[in-house]
Amino acid sequence: MTDIATPADRGLFREVMGHYPTGVAVVTGRADDGELLALVVGTFGSVSLDPPLVSFMPMKTSRTFAKLRECASLCINIVGGEQEELVSTLARRWENKFDGIDWFPSPSGDPVLADSVAWIDTRITDTVEAGDHWIVLCAVADMAVTNPVAPLIFFQGGYGSFVGTSLLARLEHRLLSEIQEADCARTAVEDLAHDIGCEVTVYTAVGRDEMATVLSASAPGIDPESGLAQRVPIVPPIGDSLVFDLPPEDQERWLAKARGVEEPGRQLYRDRLDFVRAHGFLLSFLPREGGAAYEGMRDATHRYANGRLTPAQERNIRERVVESAVDYTLRDLEEEETYDIGSVVLPVRDRAGGYTRTLRLGQLPRRVSGTRVREWIARAQEIVDILERGAGSDR
Repeated sequence: MTDIATPADRGLFREVMGHYPTGVAVVTGRADDGELLALVVGTFGSVSLDPPLVSFMPMKTSRTFAKLRECASLCINIVGGEQEELVSTLARRWENKFDGIDWFPSPSGDPVLADSVAWIDTRITDTVEAGDHWIVLCAVADMAVTNPVAPLIFFQGGYGSFVGTSLLARLEHRLLSEIQEADCARTAVEDLAHDIGCEVTVYTAVGRDEMATVLSASAPGIDPESGLAQRVPIVPPIGDSLVFDLPPEDQERWLAKARGVEEPGRQLYRDRLDFVRAHGFLLSFLPREGGAAYEGMRDATHRYANGRLTPAQERNIRERVVESAVDYTLRDLEEEETYDIGSVVLPVRDRAGGYTRTLRLGQLPRRVSGTRVREWIARAQEIVDILERGAGSDR
């Protein structure tokens, strides 16, 4: 029988409890001096239906909660799966937490974060001491669901979300539409793959974190399984041809996924965004080990595409992508110089004029001249033109 008097190992306790997902909420309030307060918690839950009671559990050391407990009312925001960066911003700030953040007042006057799933106006009825935390009981005064999407959750040391079957169905329907739309370029894609002796793929963005294949062709002797998977995470260096036209804050969100990459490496990613914006294409190069440089990235994308992942598994896959040995250095193509090209990617506009699709050439022939590479780019641009005319976008 386990001796419950024996203190549990703190590291083991954290690891075990990390395998149970918790919802993420932001508790907001307005101090007497008008200061807007916000505290991120992963311990919010309902307590009682009659009377309606909810609770959250801040740390005793929280200076923000010390101010919140003096407020006449509090508003609890249930945040959505797309609000991870907003939550991180609020958690990092010590003051002026709402600078640049969109919100509106609840009936009690406390901040409701725009795009949050729901808000609950409350007042504190009791605060109970519990180890290094407080258990804060709150009576519910008013509430509403304002954005019925999947909520943000905390699991295995990281933020994530879950996707219900209805949302999956909508994504599959959208992907089917993209596949049908890309079919206008099928003959040109197949011809280019055979003429070069490579793999040619059209990807489309599925949300902000993933892109999926909507059209692909391979030359005889090219094994599609040796290339990237049909579903690929948008994490540096993948996704520059999609991200370059987005607002700076979205570009920085993409760059932030490159954990462990020092500033010189991130600057290279920024330079590539500038290059594709100016030239309409990007190249990667193979180092001395040749195609083996793609092994880590290829294996990571195939693991990613195999099914639903825990946050820990997804973080590991992102790390493998970031650690790729492929050379992404920008360089001028000399006509007579020979190159080992890893990939050629070109951005493609959609009907709305945004860059949500990418044309990628991979598994390319080795030791080719700069002139030949420029011919590949010109042929690929012809396919981009076909795809954009098929989508009805205005260039």
